[in-house]
Amino acid sequence: MTENASPKAQYNETSHSHPHSDFASHPHVHSEESLRRIVNRLSRLEGHIRGVKTMVSESRSCPEVLMQIAAVRGALDRVARMILDEHLSECITRASKEGNIDTELEELKAALDRFLP
Repeated sequence: MTENASPKAQYNETSHSHPHSDFASHPHVHSEESLRRIVNRLSRLEGHIRGVKTMVSESRSCPEVLMQIAAVRGALDRVARMILDEHLSECITRASKEGNIDTELEELKAALDRFLP
């Protein structure tokens, strides 16, 4: 880690590591490929949201705007699913091997309680 980098920006050659914000004290590691896929999806979502904002600014029809909002919502749900899949395949597996599966599952449950309606 460089002298000016924050703890949330710890990198190595093949993965990114960051703490789980409020939840965990252990590092959270994602592969470069996984991060790239998720960030690309989020970038597309940013563009889609800007498009919806433009539609509203241009006074496009409400049903048309609502359809685009539904598309954004679906895309955001797909990104959340990608993150959840990554967590289950990487973090839960790691926690199981390290013997702290109960803690990891409690953190996941707390995050899902906040995430799910």
